[in-house]
Amino acid sequence: MHGHVQARLLGVPTITSETLANGLPLHRVALPGTRAVTILVAFDAGARTERPEENGMAHFLEHLVFKGGEKFDHYKKVNETAERMGGTLNAYTSHDLVAFHITVRAEAAVEAIDLLTDFVGRPLLDAEELDRERGVVIQEIQRYKDQPSAVAEELIDKAAFGDHPLGRTVLGPEDHLRTFSREAIVAFRERRWAGSRGGAFVVGNIDHVPANGEVGSLFERFPTLAAPSPFEPTPQLHLDKLVERRDSNQSHLRLMYAPAIDATDPAQRAALTIYSTLLGGSMGSRLFDEIREQRGLCYSVYSVDHALADAAILQLGAGLESSKTAEAYARMREIVAELHLDGPTEEQVERERAYAAGRRVLAFENTNAVARFAASQAIVFGEDIDPDRAIAALDAVTFDDVAAIARTVDPEAAAVACVGPHDEDEF
Repeated sequence: MHGHVQARLLGVPTITSETLANGLPLHRVALPGTRAVTILVAFDAGARTERPEENGMAHFLEHLVFKGGEKFDHYKKVNETAERMGGTLNAYTSHDLVAFHITVRAEAAVEAIDLLTDFVGRPLLDAEELDRERGVVIQEIQRYKDQPSAVAEELIDKAAFGDHPLGRTVLGPEDHLRTFSREAIVAFRERRWAGSRGGAFVVGNIDHVPANGEVGSLFERFPTLAAPSPFEPTPQLHLDKLVERRDSNQSHLRLMYAPAIDATDPAQRAALTIYSTLLGGSMGSRLFDEIREQRGLCYSVYSVDHALADAAILQLGAGLESSKTAEAYARMREIVAELHLDGPTEEQVERERAYAAGRRVLAFENTNAVARFAASQAIVFGEDIDPDRAIAALDAVTFDDVAAIARTVDPEAAAVACVGPHDEDEF
C-alpha cells in the first residue's frame, strides 16, 4: 500500500489490466489529482472494417445503440440518467475505431458504467427507432455537404485511397442509409464487435470503482463473439488530384503524403508528430510563418499527422481566398521539398518538440483525452497505454530522428484535393 501512495504523490498513473470472460480487456488507469472519471468502450469496428455495401454502417450503429438497452430501454432514460449524474455522454466513429464514452464525477463511476454497458453492451436496436434515425443521419450527411472544409476532407481521402475503405467516408452515402436492414446491422455488430478486438477503459479518479468483480460483471454484458478477420491493408498512396468546383471566393485545399516510416514503431510515430508540428502544427511552424504571416495568403494553414495501424499519413490543409490558392499550393509543396532536401534546423526541432510535448501534457489533464489515447494505443497498435510514456516518447525525439522523417516524405508524391472555383490542371 505504501508504494501505491508514494506513486500517487509523484503523480504517476497506476494502471491495471485484466481480460474478462467475454474476451474484453478491462484497463483501469488511476490518474492522481482529478475529480473526474471517464468510462470508454471501443472496438476495432470503424469504417475501415466495412464491406463496400456496408459503408456508413459502423457510424449508423453508433447512433442506434443510444436508443436504449435492457435496463435503460428508451433514449429518454439513457439521456436523463446521464444528466442526473452530471455526466457527458458521447461517441465517435472513425476509420480506425468506434467508441462510446461517458465522463462523470468520481462518485458516479459505477452508475455510469451500469448505464454505458447496458445500452452499448445489450442494445435493443428497435426497428422503428432504426427508421426514425435514418433521417437524422441523412441530415448529418447533408450538413457535411454544406461545409466546404468537410467536403475537402472527404475528397482528399478519396484522392489518396480511391476505392479502398480508407477512401470512403465514415458517414457513407445517403442511399445506403435508406436501405440498411436491422438484420444487416446486427450481422455487422456480431462480426466486428468482438471483445478480443476491443477494450474497456476506466480512467481518472477511480477511488469509487470497487476492486471486486462488480465492475467486471457489468462489462461482461457485452456478448462473447468470435475474433473478426483482419481489415484490408493500407494501399500505396494514390497521387490523384480531385476538385469539386464551387463558385466561391474561398477555397479549401488539402494535400496528403505517406511518409515511408514503420507506423508500428512508437519512436518513429513520435518523430513524425514533431516533424508535422514544425511543418504546420504551431504558430512557429514553417507553413504558418511563411504562408500566413509573411505572405498573408490565408487565415488557416496547418499540417497534421495520423497513424493508422499499418501506415502513417501526413495531411496539409489551407482555407484561403481563391485567387491566392495557386501561389499557396506551390509554396506549400516547396516547403515540404526544402525540408526533404535540407532538413529542419536544430533550433526548430528543439522548440517544436517542447511545444508538442507540452501540448500533450495539457491534453492529458483531461480524463477523456487519456481514455481516447489509451483506446487507440491498445486496440489500434496493441501497445502500452501509459500516458506518461507517450509524453516521454516525444521528449526523447532527437534532431536526427526528425531529419530522417523529413527525408522519408517524398515531395513529389502527394494526393491533392480542393473545393473552390478551380480545375484539376491548376494543381
